[in-house]
Amino acid sequence: MSGPAAFPRRQHTRAAHTARRGKVEPFHVMELLKAANDRAATHGDVITLCAGQPSTPAPRPALDAAQRAIQDQDLLGYTDAVGTSALRAAIAAHYDTMYGLDVDPDQVVVTTGSSAGFTALFLAVFDAGDRVAMARPGYPAYRNALQALGCDVVELDCDETTRYQPTTAMLDEVSARTGGPPAGLILASPANPTGTIISPEELAALSCWCETHGTLLISDEIYHGVSYGRRAATAWETSREAVLVGSFSKYFSMTGWRIGWLVLPRGLVRTVELLLGNLNICPPAISQVAALAALSPQATTELDGHVQRYARNRELLLARLPEIGVATMAPPDGAFYLYAEVSHLTPDTTAWTRQVLADVGVALTPGVDFDTVHGDRFVRLSFAGSTDEVNEAMDRLVRYVGRR
Repeated sequence: MSGPAAFPRRQHTRAAHTARRGKVEPFHVMELLKAANDRAATHGDVITLCAGQPSTPAPRPALDAAQRAIQDQDLLGYTDAVGTSALRAAIAAHYDTMYGLDVDPDQVVVTTGSSAGFTALFLAVFDAGDRVAMARPGYPAYRNALQALGCDVVELDCDETTRYQPTTAMLDEVSARTGGPPAGLILASPANPTGTIISPEELAALSCWCETHGTLLISDEIYHGVSYGRRAATAWETSREAVLVGSFSKYFSMTGWRIGWLVLPRGLVRTVELLLGNLNICPPAISQVAALAALSPQATTELDGHVQRYARNRELLLARLPEIGVATMAPPDGAFYLYAEVSHLTPDTTAWTRQVLADVGVALTPGVDFDTVHGDRFVRLSFAGSTDEVNEAMDRLVRYVGRR
């Protein structure tokens, strides 16, 4: 038999099924970025203060190294699942330079951006139903990824009284209320969206609490290197039972290269390695070549110049936000964000940021991304762009608010 009759059409087809774990909240900053890109295509006037992305390319040594690898027709094939030995050794040496810490390269795992590191780590250490604590406001991808994996996310309500950072008292309260300590605590310093840095003493107290109570401390340190007069400590200064998360995206200005790392307790290395080998095969080879060069002293000089620009932009926003009536904001100790309350302008920052983008072409991130309770009153402004752009964005916002 031949022709269509040989393959009769199935009479009963099942619609594509979406698993419960796939039904996560949107990452609103990405929705705003998509809308900003649409407006840029039609109007060409967008100033983007919504994305946590440096406006500068990768440092020159990184670009040169990548170009040489391509021109020399290096294989750039698969590497070890945990990254090249050269890059892992360089990251370990980075901890000696930055913090005076001796880190074994065998405990360093290179990942496809810190996001892939978080995914592999969550799979390695948490089971469905485990309770994991995080600050509110906090980075939404923690919450969304954990919920997709069936974990119970416990949000710690943080505000200006604790510099928007969690405390051991909060962990004591959660433990008493839920019948035991959480399986994990995610701590970010400098934090997203607030930019606050936890003091070394408070970080040490949380590290000790977690180690004593069998709670895995996951220290998100991807904004280290971007700070303004306040020291960002690493959790391994107190506890080697913590997991450190690093990235080449922020200080190193390499977001699209998708390269990050984990520093793991020895007992977790093999488990994470096996997961990464199945999930990602390996990090991008060309990005590893570039990242190795980004750790050079020549690159550091260039990158520190970017931080000086962020500092100028920070001061500009602190000076100009009162022009639109902003009186409450998190102290931006590091990163390149300012988290500001705008409840005097709107009760709904999701709708307001959409309207601001439509009317004056300035893209801001609504606070609901970061705070599921109070976020309607806040916006996050990224000052990673040029100083002229930040100043022009404020000019437009002042005119927009003045017309309302």
